[in-house]
Amino acid sequence: MLVTEVSNALPGGSSLLRNEPVQARSSARLAGLLDAAAAVIDEIGFERLTTAMVAERAGASIGTVYRYFPDRIAVVEALAIRCTQRLATRFVEVLDSSGATTWQEACDALIDMTAEMYRTEPGFRAIRFGDAADTGVGDDEDRMGALGGAVNAIMHERFGMPSGEAIDRAWVVLAESGHAVLARATQDREHPDTALIESYRTMTRMYMESLVAAS
Repeated sequence: MLVTEVSNALPGGSSLLRNEPVQARSSARLAGLLDAAAAVIDEIGFERLTTAMVAERAGASIGTVYRYFPDRIAVVEALAIRCTQRLATRFVEVLDSSGATTWQEACDALIDMTAEMYRTEPGFRAIRFGDAADTGVGDDEDRMGALGGAVNAIMHERFGMPSGEAIDRAWVVLAESGHAVLARATQDREHPDTALIESYRTMTRMYMESLVAAS
């Protein structure tokens, strides 16, 4: 599975944006608004984010923000989609460069890469890929399910890992539980709690091995 195939498999966020022709939209301006939102969210959390804050941090007018986003919820959800797509893309890139030959090694690479994103990707830790219960958007399950399916497909195609609904669901479980563990482990970005990360790695390995054995 290619990087583009993984990203394309994830639900997009076009419905969250104002109705504007794609060819007229400035991708750089949109990226700048999302970067600004991520910076603010890192500082105060997504619950307190406002469109005015995004505009001020981006050095843009409030009208520019509303050109792309109808409200603050759409900003948060668009950022969540971007984080999820970056996670999927980087996973494939890491696999290509890691030399992993087994699904267990691929899992280790995924955990290491995800922990690094919690440390370095602005907004990644705070928004939890867009928590549907808090943002009111409600499509979080679809996005995480699609991400789990994409990871499952990669593990099956590259490493012969069994595929199926139970393992698809397991990747969603691990993503959700991983947020709590990895976010806590990287509260101090300069000195992450490596013991906590290793405990999550052990839990992941045992969980997935039990499912593979039962397949």
